[in-house]
Amino acid sequence: MKRIIFLLLVFMTTLTITAQDITGEWNGALKVGGMQLRLVFHVEKNDKAYSATMDSPDQGQKNIPMSKATFENNVLTIEMAAARINYTGTLFGLDSITGTFSQGGQNFPMNLTRKAIQRQEAKRPQNPVKPYPYYSEDLTFENKKDGITLAGTLTLPKKDGKFPVIVMITGSGPQNRDEELLGHKPFLVIADYLTRNGIGVLRFDDRGCFASKGNFKTATSFDFAGDVEAAVEYLKTRKETDQKHIGLMGHSEGGIIAPIVAVNTPDVNFIVLLAGSGVTGGDIMLKQQEDIGAAMAMSKDDIQKTKEINTDVFKIISQSTDTAKLRSNLTTYIKSRIKDFSTKDIPKNMTEDVLAKIQTDNIMSPWMLNFIRYNPAPTLEKVKCAVLALNGDKDLQVCSKINLPAIENALKKGGNTHYTIKELPGMNHLFQECKTGAPSEYAEIEQTISPIALDIILNWITKTVK
Repeated sequence: MKRIIFLLLVFMTTLTITAQDITGEWNGALKVGGMQLRLVFHVEKNDKAYSATMDSPDQGQKNIPMSKATFENNVLTIEMAAARINYTGTLFGLDSITGTFSQGGQNFPMNLTRKAIQRQEAKRPQNPVKPYPYYSEDLTFENKKDGITLAGTLTLPKKDGKFPVIVMITGSGPQNRDEELLGHKPFLVIADYLTRNGIGVLRFDDRGCFASKGNFKTATSFDFAGDVEAAVEYLKTRKETDQKHIGLMGHSEGGIIAPIVAVNTPDVNFIVLLAGSGVTGGDIMLKQQEDIGAAMAMSKDDIQKTKEINTDVFKIISQSTDTAKLRSNLTTYIKSRIKDFSTKDIPKNMTEDVLAKIQTDNIMSPWMLNFIRYNPAPTLEKVKCAVLALNGDKDLQVCSKINLPAIENALKKGGNTHYTIKELPGMNHLFQECKTGAPSEYAEIEQTISPIALDIILNWITKTVK
């Protein structure tokens, strides 16, 4: 009799598991550097297979497509091969999954639930708290050329009066007006500091992101430059703007965009380049991969192999102008080098054709192709306004040792004598005072931006606009 009861219980349990529906929204939180990073998976199923997308609410990203989703034997697996992301978890009951999130060979425990997870604010002492002792206005302006509306915030020392005003330009990836990352809001901190000290600031959400309209995915640095030009045109309509002292401040990719706008727009009086570039995007990425790889304790052989492959890929891109032919050449080359890939970079059960397609699609985005090919030096040679270029000596994303000299050489070659170039010791890509400069430190450091960097920026702008 006991045996019959046992079999009946097993049968009933099996029916329950089979009937469970994994589709819908699943919420989780990673613990990164002492802070919480929320992730949301949206799982769907059609007649043949599962699919999934991922949101990263704390980084402002939504509906990121995953390359694979499966649910077998009560185990949910979600992959994004191009970013080496994998989540594997076991379903318990109706609304709980226990599992592990991994990216780039690093594993993090992460459980999922049907319930939404509230945002956990990291300790960021430099973030200003309202009410602000200055005028702040949320607004929109038009990029008439592309027919899109951009949303931002203008801060002024006072509601009435005339002031120098800076347009801030975000780095790569979908960014909001605060350039928010891991709880840090560097553009908010900079805008607050400058506005308290007599400088107006206009910062805005990237096109197609947050409150701004347009298509972010198809845009290149030149499209973003058009948005900044529209911001300058908007400032010219404001009575509070000192028309002779409109400036630009660009961080990372923004440091590529600012010189483009300065050349195209004679109304720009000065530019500030924070971790800006003086060499091609391909050269930046090769050095970045080498430096970050070393910081992550990758073997010298793996670093060298990665460098060889990417050098060849960037060369293929720089020598091709035919998109269809470029895609074919890249696919062929990547397939020929798959044998050299580390096994941890290749998801289980993925064919070489699929892996090559994913890698090629990732490279073939309009932004990536433009970034790899673009050399900022010829544009910098044409910049005639005042320039401040800053870079941290521990920046592993945009190396100061190759970029600052290149920026200075280009400005010198163009005959510009109104520039200041500074390498800031002990600072990383975000201008935080740091130990190693590795991106893994960004979240751990409470400081959003060094007061030393803020003072240098303010003092230079104040002298420039006198």
